Amino acid sequence: MAATDPLPDPDRIEGAPHPRETAHLYGHAAAEAEVLSAFTTGRLHHAWMLTGPKGVGKATLAWRIARFLLATPDDDGGMFAPPPPTTLDIDPANSVARRMLQLAEPRLFLLRRGPNEKETALSQVISVDEVRKMKSFFSLSAADGGRRVAIIDSLDELNTAAANALLKLLEEPPARVTLLLIAHQPARLLPTIRSRCRELRLSPLGPDDLAAALTEAGGSVAPADTQALAELSAGSVGEAFRLTNLDGLKLYAALIRLFSTLPRLDRPQALALADIAGARGAAETFDLLVTLIDLFLARLARTGTLHQTPPEAAPNEAPLLARLSPTPAAARHWADLAQSLSARARRGKAVNLDPAALLMDMLLQIDETAGTLASR
Repeated sequence: MAATDPLPDPDRIEGAPHPRETAHLYGHAAAEAEVLSAFTTGRLHHAWMLTGPKGVGKATLAWRIARFLLATPDDDGGMFAPPPPTTLDIDPANSVARRMLQLAEPRLFLLRRGPNEKETALSQVISVDEVRKMKSFFSLSAADGGRRVAIIDSLDELNTAAANALLKLLEEPPARVTLLLIAHQPARLLPTIRSRCRELRLSPLGPDDLAAALTEAGGSVAPADTQALAELSAGSVGEAFRLTNLDGLKLYAALIRLFSTLPRLDRPQALALADIAGARGAAETFDLLVTLIDLFLARLARTGTLHQTPPEAAPNEAPLLARLSPTPAAARHWADLAQSLSARARRGKAVNLDPAALLMDMLLQIDETAGTLASR
């Protein structure tokens, strides 16, 4: 990236619209209804923690809530007050909605990763300085004396000092301020932060909602592939976007064809996959293949543990899973292998090992484990 290039949004999936630009939210009507009920009954909590897997719509919901809170006037109890709202929808032509789209709404603060010290790339964490900027923002009076909102995307990226600074704000929240905190892995957060928030947990999307949300984001999926995409993406729109952009369904089908040759791995097929991973400019494809292998091993472990195969994500996957993982003992072997291969992939990437060689080594270890289990 050149020094003059603008830094990318840290809270945007590459190639997809930013959550503030997303018009509809799919599959989370219950969460929206909970917020709406709290608003209309005057029990709106000062801090809402939106949790759930990455890519299921937490940021989109946060922006919908923020837009609703800033664009909807409070009920003053007068005889000419408007009826209570029945939806979080706000007209895109609304002045607040237009300003938020341009990141120009003065009553909204967006806390996210900023540039590094040299301003050449995004920082890997949200620093305490960014939290202090938010606290300074709240120390100023709102221009109209009304409500103010902050979106924190995401809590997982706060460093220790930033998390402690945020905790102090949660302990003594400013008046008429609503914090919308996005968390992908809330169990790793400070318990004191979690205890001061009201949680809204968003579940993975089903096949139909996932397909609709993917289309909304500018992607597409064939009707025949919706179930497979939901399985491989775990109901995450973000992951579904990555899968469709990188032909993930085809790659997973190729892995299933290859693993169908276990425990006598078809070397030409394996080398062909390794060559794909090692091609110039194929770093994202390599990462996806590692993810798909990890997912396959997890599905093997699940099959042996539950004595039940999950819905197929590729042709002929179910009989393969049942054959390779018929017992809980086999499931434990596959789970252990998944853990060791994941750690090896991270180490290999960190020291710039050849991706093709790294992937081939992973495939050979899978073959070795299949052979060990078959001989028992």
